[in-house]
Amino acid sequence: MPRLVLFCHSLRSDWNHGNAHFLRGILGEARRRGFAVTGFEPALGWSARKLARDHGEAALDAWSAVYPELPVVVYDPARLDLDRALAGVDLVLVHEWNGPDLVARLAAHRRAGGRYLLLFHDTHHRMASDPAAIGRFDLDGFDGVLAFGAILREAYLRRGWGRQVFTWHEAADLHVFRPMPEVPRQHDLVWIGNWGDEERSAELGEFLIEPVRGEGLAARVHGVRYPPAAQRALAAAGIEFAGYLANFRVPLAFAAARMTVHVPRRPYARILPGIPTIRVFEALACGIPLISAPWQDSEGLFRPGEDFLFAADGEAMRRHLRALRGDPEGAAVLAASGRARVEARHSCAHRFDELLTIAAALGRDLRSLPPEAAG
Repeated sequence: MPRLVLFCHSLRSDWNHGNAHFLRGILGEARRRGFAVTGFEPALGWSARKLARDHGEAALDAWSAVYPELPVVVYDPARLDLDRALAGVDLVLVHEWNGPDLVARLAAHRRAGGRYLLLFHDTHHRMASDPAAIGRFDLDGFDGVLAFGAILREAYLRRGWGRQVFTWHEAADLHVFRPMPEVPRQHDLVWIGNWGDEERSAELGEFLIEPVRGEGLAARVHGVRYPPAAQRALAAAGIEFAGYLANFRVPLAFAAARMTVHVPRRPYARILPGIPTIRVFEALACGIPLISAPWQDSEGLFRPGEDFLFAADGEAMRRHLRALRGDPEGAAVLAASGRARVEARHSCAHRFDELLTIAAALGRDLRSLPPEAAG
């Protein structure tokens, strides 16, 4: 039975930690394919600490009801025994939101004779916006880099970091993200996302708050790190602020709304074209009509105008919102097209197939185990 190990910031917590979404889905898919999987996350990680602080220790176990067979080792970085953790392992994924010390230890372990394939997984804009931050990672010893967009892959290649660099987009876990037509609609619009870091404050005003106010929509927002000024702005627009929502409960929130919007963070829209982030995949997988603020789909992941709508500015967003609210049949066609696109190209099953192809290209063919061997 092939063995896969993942080192990440957290699987238990998605508090301001969107990387947990895709990583849970990939481990779940690996488990269904017959892989033995283990996730490693450091004790006292900030996401888990803040989730427990705000919602209690039980919140750290809630995800296991949705992913019941994904073991997680919560380790003390000072006591982590890599020989034991990696014994008999075939594939090791190391997400970029780990500390440089751990990355260096894993690179050295691989160089010293580790018999597994070691891949660095980057899902952030830092390579383009702050390359010195990625430069602190020792990638000598890694077999390859998984970059979540072609533009990010090119940035790695230009700097010569990593032996092999592959484009590996995020995707939706269709076992979790799906339409729920039986849920009654309670809102015109729901938006799910975090405020933090001032990377899209102006954009949220233009593409979410003001259009909702102007159209008089019944809207709800879920997320964390909303400062008092942001919460006041939502309230002034008549938008309900509902705080943190565990990601595996997002499908229910989408099902209770007629439409949603996507507002990318500024670094992704400006310096990483072609990368929509996972929110787009998950929304479309849930079969909800989506209107997006501008980003460049340079890799042709979707069919703008068929799978979702682009709004060039706040006024265009208002027009689209008005049109979708007034045309339920047209909204349903848009939603069905988006769902079909994800089913055809952008599920965690697709990405796991891509991962196996990458592993084979790097000399480790793990594709011989049939899917039905999974327990």
